[in-house]
This record gives sequence, C-alpha cells and structure tokens, in this order.
Amino acid sequence: MSKFIFVVGGVMSGVGKGTAAASIGKILQSKGFEVTAIKIDPYINVDAGTMNPVEHGEVFVTDDGDETDQDIGNYERFLDRSISSDNYMTTGRVYQTVIERERNLEYGGRCVEVVPDIPNEVIRRIERATKKAKADITIVEIGGTVGEYQNVLFLEAGRMMKLAHPKDVLFVLVSYLPVPGALGEMKTKPTQTAARLLNSAGIQPDFVLARAPQAIDEPRRRKLAIFCNVQAEDVISAPDAASTYEVPLNFEHDKLGEKILKKLGLKSRGRDMKEWQKLVDITRTARRGVRVGIVGKYFTTGGFILSDAYISVIEAIKHAAWHHKRKPILTWIDAEEYEKNPRKLSELKKFDGVIVPGGFGGRGVEGKIAAIGYARTNKIPFLGLCYGMQLATVEFARNVARLKGSVHTGEVEPKARHQVIHIMPEQEKLMLAHLPAFGGKYGGTMRLGAYPCLLNRQSRAYKAYGKELVSERHRHRFEVNNSYREILQKAGLMIAGTSPDGKLVEIIEVSKHPFFVGTQFHPEFKSRPLAPHPLFRDFIAAAMVGKK
Repeated sequence: MSKFIFVVGGVMSGVGKGTAAASIGKILQSKGFEVTAIKIDPYINVDAGTMNPVEHGEVFVTDDGDETDQDIGNYERFLDRSISSDNYMTTGRVYQTVIERERNLEYGGRCVEVVPDIPNEVIRRIERATKKAKADITIVEIGGTVGEYQNVLFLEAGRMMKLAHPKDVLFVLVSYLPVPGALGEMKTKPTQTAARLLNSAGIQPDFVLARAPQAIDEPRRRKLAIFCNVQAEDVISAPDAASTYEVPLNFEHDKLGEKILKKLGLKSRGRDMKEWQKLVDITRTARRGVRVGIVGKYFTTGGFILSDAYISVIEAIKHAAWHHKRKPILTWIDAEEYEKNPRKLSELKKFDGVIVPGGFGGRGVEGKIAAIGYARTNKIPFLGLCYGMQLATVEFARNVARLKGSVHTGEVEPKARHQVIHIMPEQEKLMLAHLPAFGGKYGGTMRLGAYPCLLNRQSRAYKAYGKELVSERHRHRFEVNNSYREILQKAGLMIAGTSPDGKLVEIIEVSKHPFFVGTQFHPEFKSRPLAPHPLFRDFIAAAMVGKK
C-alpha cells in the first residue's frame, strides 16, 4: 500500500506550501523512497493556461503538454522527476470529468451527487497518479488555505482516505506565525485558528510547519502543541530561508523525515542529502556575482513586484550561476520603460547578460525588441526564450537583413508587410474555431509539451548539449516564417536547431557574438538545481568572461 501526505495551508496564501511539499518529498526521496507529488488547485479553470500570470504566477508546462500551476515546477526541480498531467487537478477538471462520466452512464444511472462523487473522483485521480509514478509515497498539496469554501471537497477526499487507511495517510498544516513589528513577538493565535478550521473538516494535523520570519522558540512550540492537539516535537520550525533549497535541510534539523517515516510505519533505506548539502553550501558561500537583466512585462501587481510570473527562468539562472560557483544578481526590467525612454537602454551595459523570457501580446514588445538590439550590437550575452526568440528574429530582420516596410510578428501586427513570425497553419485553423460563431475554445490549444529538436553541429547549442537530438517543452502558437529563412540566413542568422523534419525553426543564433541564442521552446522548464540546463549554463559562462 502506498502512503499519502496531504499538505494544507493556514492563515494566508503564499506561505510556501509548494516549497514545503517539495521539500518533504526531497527528504523522503533522500531516504530511499520513490516519491511523487500532486497539486490540487481550487479554481474552476480546467488548467492554468488561461490564468493571468500577474495574478496566478507562471504557467508551468509538463512533457505531456499540461498547463499547470508553478508548484509542479517546484516538484520537478526538487525531485528531479518529470511530472505528468495526472499529477495536476483543478476544481474545473474534476467536475468536468464527473459530468462527462455521468453523461456516459458510467455511474449506472444513479443520482450523481457532490458528496461523495466529487471527493471520490479526487481520490481516483490521486491513486491513478500514484500508480503511474510507481510511488511509495505521494505528496498531495491542496491549494489555498483551510477554511475556504473552495477547499472543502478536497479536504473531504483526504478525510475519506484517512478513514479508509488510517495508518497510510498523514496531514501537514503549513501555517504562518506573524511577528507584528509594533509587538516584536511571534503570535500563535492565527495558527491555532487554522488548526481548528481543519478540525472542522474532520481532519487532525499530524504535523504543524511553523512558517515565520524566524525559528520558533520552545514556549510557542509548546503553546501550538496544546492548542493544535499535536505533540510538541511535531511542531516543525520553518523560518524564512535565503534560498528555497535550504528548506529540506531546515526541516531535517527537527528530524521531520524520521518522524514522518515513524508515523507511516516505514524505515529509512539508507541514502543521504550530501549532494544537496553541497549545493546549499555553494548558495551560501558564492561571493563573485554575475549580473543578469530580465526584460519582461509580468512584474508588477499594484505597488509590488511579482517575480513568480518568471519563476522557472529565475531558478534556471540560479542553477547555472551556482554551477559556476557564482552568486546570481537579478534585476527586473520593465520593457515598457524602454518604449517611454529609449535613452534608458544604455543601462543594459552594466549587466553581464540579458534574458528576454516568454510572453504574449503587444504590450512592451517594442521595448523588448530595442533591448535585444542593444544586446546584439553591444556584444552583451543574450538568451531569448520563446517570445524572446521570436522578437530577436524580428529585430534581426529589421536591422540586419534590412527588410523594407513593416516587419513584425503576426501576433502583434497581422497586417505587417513582412511577418517573419507567423501563426502555424494548424493553429490558424484553431484560431478560426475560437470565434464564438464556431463554438471554439482557447484553453489547451497551443503547441504544448515536449517535442524533439535536431541541432546544427556547427552551433553553440550543439556544443552546449553535446548531442544532436534533444527534447524540449513548448507553449506557443507562432513560429518563424519559413519564407524568410533563406533571407535571414544570408544576413548571418544561424538556424541552430529545427524539428527533425526541418520544417520548424527551434533555435536561432548570431555567430559573431559572445553569446546570442534564442529558443522557440522553454529550456527553463527542464533545469534542475543539481543539473542546470545546458543553455543557461553556457549563457552564464559567457556572461562571466572577463569578469572577476
């Protein structure tokens, strides 16, 4: 029988449930167990693909083409495992399946009810994902916080699993303990309330992870134990950490892994976290910096900076910098600022490298193109990802190939004379189907998931990967227009990677440049802390040249 650990949140969102779930998985994996992780999002959305990244954060794409919450990326990075669509569910996805099954008479004609049929579908999906991954232990993260109406049915699924298999299911409450500035004292009442809200759903937490700006002290540990009905040793300190990769080691200070195994009736199989500890040591000791400017537009929400929209890019930069024992110094650059004030482009000279990540739409596009041109002409190492690669192609067509008339991507300017980036033919059919009169839909209709890429042996990309055929993940509708390939190549743009049949451009490069690479795919999705992505690794290496 597989074991299951439900991770739920208390007090407020954004306290790090995803990191906690991934960290617990990493600890148990390091003790010799096969671990997988599932994310439950309490949204009516069927997937994360139609969610605004400023509101929800990054859309992470799996090998099998699912558009998921960013926590799936956390799981992949910590566990070094590819996670499939079976490991992601939303309220919309669960209800959609139940309704489809009812329409197909799979319930034998009986009345289908919210309880127990929705929780049963959740349980079915959890068990299916566990079986597919051949997992000894499955971590199930329930999004949001306890006490929210949206979570009730998912908590009910966990309660039912605990009732059926009491020795095989645990609950972990990740809850925030604020330290109000005016008081200077850590307060436990909000977490006490969260535990009682969880009790009201018929669930008793086995562990409380005490998230706080600092480590929990013994008086408050004892207070939580009394009022949350847990043993004092099962209140685990979870202070703020300089890096999320420190979190598993922080948990192990309180022997969380050992305590979990004991409650589940399991024994350690004798592995360790030595390599992980080496990584964390580098993150703490790296002194020489590498400065990277990220030119995007999904940064601000009101008066705050939201880096979650590019979380996989950020982590991939970190992995690569740490590989070279460098400290990553990241700066967010709003592309629209370069449209308002082109003179600000000169600030790019202070960076060792520039990245233009993915995105959609016309806002900030000319600012991105200007930044790309500045990096190209001033020999600043550049990496363009998806939309960044497409806009690099537009910039090259305008300023090097010197195409006359309007030159753009068809996504932004469908009437441009030269659409060097245009919509894929099959995507054009889907776009027609999107019109309400045709009853079409937007969600899940892009080129999604892993596709093979054949590399040019003369390219920088081939040198980075060290092999000719690679697989990378996609999320886009538009491609390089093959009608312009010959013109661009004659002007000096290298087609460094294509689909195996040669029909789709996957990578572009400018050869006479320290590092100028654009990818149609998203390499950031496959970077791992102990195995940085080859293109990010070599981008950082180029950024380090001549730097002390």
